[in-house]
Amino acid sequence: MRVTIDRLAVPGASLYYEVRGAGPALLIIPSGNGDAAPFVPLAETLADEYTVITYDRRGFSRSPLDGDVGDDRLTDDAHDIGALLRHLAPGPAAVFGSSSGAIVALATLERHPDLVHTVVAHEPPLASVLPDAEHWLGFYSELYEVYQREGVDAARKAFRSGMGMETTTKPPRRTELPPDELAEMLGRIRRNHVFWFEHELKPYPAYRPNLRLLKSFSDKLVLAGGDARDTFPYRPNTVLAEHTGNAIVHLPGGHVGYVTHPEEFAAALREIVRP
Repeated sequence: MRVTIDRLAVPGASLYYEVRGAGPALLIIPSGNGDAAPFVPLAETLADEYTVITYDRRGFSRSPLDGDVGDDRLTDDAHDIGALLRHLAPGPAAVFGSSSGAIVALATLERHPDLVHTVVAHEPPLASVLPDAEHWLGFYSELYEVYQREGVDAARKAFRSGMGMETTTKPPRRTELPPDELAEMLGRIRRNHVFWFEHELKPYPAYRPNLRLLKSFSDKLVLAGGDARDTFPYRPNTVLAEHTGNAIVHLPGGHVGYVTHPEEFAAALREIVRP
């Protein structure tokens, strides 16, 4: 499959992006690992019907910052989506984000509603909206302390346990990247973990979305969840559903179903984002 690879200069960063396929534009926002590569099987499956845009979020992997980390990274992330869509999409586009990427997707809908026709927020870990928000915000603070005290590996293990991610997060063997590409990606993501712990772990779950504004855009918003409905990542969308009046749409797999079930996930997603 032909892939167009390029960069887009935005205030404070240079964004690496890839474009596949032809048809209506669909932009995929990376999760907390910040890297486009885990979404390649999903993007390639969707590219038979959509122009699929994947990218590395600012500060991660191949999208370096031009200077210091900004005071409001989430707003910067949302404006990056706006810049990519203005540059690559001929009209309102579909946007999909999972986990931290879903928080970015919600922030994009709040700030750039004219650039999107559908925003799919897949399990945004918005601790701030939960009745027990204090507990979960404390959990993230404790994770940060584990990271500072014991390092990335111990903190990642505690994170997976707290998120209820006890099953595999690996892709099917048929969709694995070639060994050299896989090794390069895993190296990037390992380095990204430090940036995530330092600059995203605590502020993104604490973000308070404008619920009234999201309700006004409910016709563009899709709240999506996976199979594990008793885990923390699923719960924030139940609160958002109450406030917006939108039902939760269920996609195959768990929190990273786009990795573990890329073909099934793509089949369900393509129907959701169809213009």
